[in-house]
Amino acid sequence: MGTKLANGHRRVAIVKGLRTPFVKAGTVFGELTALELGRIVVQELVQRSEIDPMEIDQVVFGQVIPTLTATGIAREVVIAAGLPRKIEAHTVARACATSIQALTDAANSIALGLSEVAIAGGTESMSDAPIFTSRPLAQALVQSSRGRSLPEKVRPFQKLKPKDLLPVPPAIAEYSTGLTMGESAEKMAKENRISRKEQDEIALASHQNAARAWKEGKLDGEVMHVPVPPEYESVADRDNIIREDTTLEALSALKPVFDRKYGTITAGNSSPLTDGAAALLVMSEEKAKSLGFEPLGFVRAFAYAATDPADQLLQGPAYAAPIALDRAGMKLSDVDLIEMHEAFAAQVASNIQALASKEFAKKAGRASPAGEVDPSRLNVNGGSIALGHPFAATGARIVTTALGELGRRNKNTVLCTVCAAGGLGAAVVLERP
Repeated sequence: MGTKLANGHRRVAIVKGLRTPFVKAGTVFGELTALELGRIVVQELVQRSEIDPMEIDQVVFGQVIPTLTATGIAREVVIAAGLPRKIEAHTVARACATSIQALTDAANSIALGLSEVAIAGGTESMSDAPIFTSRPLAQALVQSSRGRSLPEKVRPFQKLKPKDLLPVPPAIAEYSTGLTMGESAEKMAKENRISRKEQDEIALASHQNAARAWKEGKLDGEVMHVPVPPEYESVADRDNIIREDTTLEALSALKPVFDRKYGTITAGNSSPLTDGAAALLVMSEEKAKSLGFEPLGFVRAFAYAATDPADQLLQGPAYAAPIALDRAGMKLSDVDLIEMHEAFAAQVASNIQALASKEFAKKAGRASPAGEVDPSRLNVNGGSIALGHPFAATGARIVTTALGELGRRNKNTVLCTVCAAGGLGAAVVLERP
């Protein structure tokens, strides 16, 4: 069974991670579908790792905004990428934590001895988001398809009203509360007294750290180059959302989006709609050794948690992180680096505040707070505000960047957290060999 942890399960190694550039929706990848982005990154990951595709026994892949023509995205990625068709696959969705879910699903299979080598990741195309018809129009289309003559095919449409012809975009609000994620972040900022200045400072740090990471070549090895259709005359080779020259003054000049009179959430301190894909190659420690791979790191522990969406929608990480740390046998102060998904700067600030709060600890049923987050260890190569946020790909991006930075610093552990719709939170503790 290979090397075992204290709980009797095998260690799960992450041996390589890769992503496409993350680009603003409607720009460079506007002609690509989520399936094509997923295929591109998986093919390149297999080629760069030089693994024999016959060694791969599982693919776990996710997507948040579904492609209606390829709903089983994981299996479609296997086939589109030209991988052996014997590879079984399943599709996952946990909102913004989708590729964390993909990773932990694969890790569970490997830890239990059910799998040896897996690819886990996610893909998202906000440029190709599905547009739905109204229910009356959908029903008319079905009835029309059953008609045998032209009058029978036309008759169902005669009952429609003009409003029935309007397209229906995907829901962006919480079903249970009716609030969008931005409105919920605004609510958190007000209730937690997160100032506009603090939010803009978090956004500025995200852009500055991301720009520095690119300048120093830290991201070159984990971001592939993508020839851009339809002409393929240009190549996307880096993220296009980062603003190297932004300033606190420029960010503070932006107007609030969700509460125009009293709000503090702006386009500048929020993550933008983004296209991109990311994938991880994971395997048992024993398999990695036998194939000659040097692991980037291992999954030490993970946890998922949830809170009432009507309370603090995006505070899931503050609930999940202490549980993951408990399972890892660690304290927050033991962790060398922290990677926290930046849906909104207000959400980052709220989670940092909660982790250090005695009142929050009591609310979460814990004896004491997790502790203070050291800003110098947080999102040191930028976060989702600057890099972008293709919903299903962000988790895999965070894991890859985190392990790369641990290696460069010769440090041991990193805590990765992601907030997600529905009041969900994910946390993973990774360790180097």
